[in-house]
Amino acid sequence: MKKIIITFLLSAGLLISCTELEVTPTSFVTEDNYFITQDDAVASVTAVYASLSLDPGEQSLFGRNLYFLTDMGSDYAAAGVSATNPQVRAMSALTHDATTDRVQVAWRQIYAGINRANVSIDNIPKVTGNEVIKTRLINEAKFIRALLYFQAVRLWGGVPIVLHEATSIQLGSLKTNRATVEEVYTQIIKDLTDAEALPATYTAADAGRATSGAAKAILAKVYLTRKDWPNAIAKSREVINGGYGYALFEDFQDIFTKTKKNGKEHIFSVQFEPNQAGNGSSGSTFQATSFTGFTATEPADIISDVALFYDIYAPGDKRRDVSYAKQLLNPTTGTLYTFPKPIFKKYLDLTNLATPANVSINFPVIRYADILLSLAEAINEQSGPTAETYELINQIRRRAFGKAITTPDATVDLVGLNQATFRAAIQEERKKEFVQEGQRWYDLVRWGTLVTEVKKVTAKNSVSERNNLYPIPQSERNINPDGLPQNPGY
Repeated sequence: MKKIIITFLLSAGLLISCTELEVTPTSFVTEDNYFITQDDAVASVTAVYASLSLDPGEQSLFGRNLYFLTDMGSDYAAAGVSATNPQVRAMSALTHDATTDRVQVAWRQIYAGINRANVSIDNIPKVTGNEVIKTRLINEAKFIRALLYFQAVRLWGGVPIVLHEATSIQLGSLKTNRATVEEVYTQIIKDLTDAEALPATYTAADAGRATSGAAKAILAKVYLTRKDWPNAIAKSREVINGGYGYALFEDFQDIFTKTKKNGKEHIFSVQFEPNQAGNGSSGSTFQATSFTGFTATEPADIISDVALFYDIYAPGDKRRDVSYAKQLLNPTTGTLYTFPKPIFKKYLDLTNLATPANVSINFPVIRYADILLSLAEAINEQSGPTAETYELINQIRRRAFGKAITTPDATVDLVGLNQATFRAAIQEERKKEFVQEGQRWYDLVRWGTLVTEVKKVTAKNSVSERNNLYPIPQSERNINPDGLPQNPGY
């Protein structure tokens, strides 16, 4: 049943995002013949979550496709020799345009997920079932919808706001014009505010579902992006002081250890499980594109500049050897293999290097370290560094160097900074902390430093101000050219 509804909802998402279809549909599955029982409601929300991790025939949104925009489109990540797709190489070189397929696929996947959420939100109230469970499911769908719109508004600026399922197959009724950035954020905040009513925790069987803490955490990032410092501070403190039990893992490696999934630092993660795609794949392709075996062959996803992004870690900073691998133990030969240059490591399952398509390390959408740094950043931007901001950033640094997290340590703690130098310190910590976590492009854009930082990478020197947004896909504009005006520079 889950596979059936996922297929249906994906098709509905394609219609809403105005992508041309080869086959004209003649009818829709509606609430009259599907949404009847509580099991139907649960299955529909399962499909909403699946929009983040599964896309038949394509790399999933958080399984790698979003990475092309949020990481490869920034400074530190690039396309390696094994990336033979010219569309991918254009993303890496920042020469992409409105016809580049990776941008089009991201748009389609985001709106497919949004429409799955809309279908659930519209129809769950009509099913027979426990009202508390129904409300929870609706708020879970609102959380995912807000999360997806939060990606869209940062990637493209003002985007179409679609809040209800398609009820007609007429092309005119499926066209939706771009809303303003302000309107999109208003809707995001509304959905996340509703989602704050979600449970704080779940039983082990439901681990990975959106929680009230996750809603508050994404809200904190929304406000931080908006430079709404008071609300960013307030929401971050609600996450920290809300009794959720969030904390930093003592060992940075634990964040990406499959036996530590959905642990105390993971506020919300996209779930990847062995064979969840039903074809021998977990839905994540990060291992396959980061590691090509014990060979000199360059992977598809590589570090762009070793001096700028690998050599910057101070001696003893454990984040370097979790984020990158210069050497790995070859289990066949029992010897260490040294790569020509460091490879990405966070999503490598060192116990399962032989079947990379079925690796099940979750993707951390937001974790507790992000909230600590977000609160420190917001306070500093509002009033400069304080004792609280120093403690927040120093907890991140102590963990990085293997120190006791809450115990002051003069060997790693920062002191004596002004607002500008503290800002630079926050930016440096984020660069080292969130490799391959879908943060870098968003950070550089909101700091206004994208062009300056990316120009430091020789292979990316075509960057310009246009790259602070991605182009509206031409396939969408062909259907609605007046309602979807193109972003500057494309």
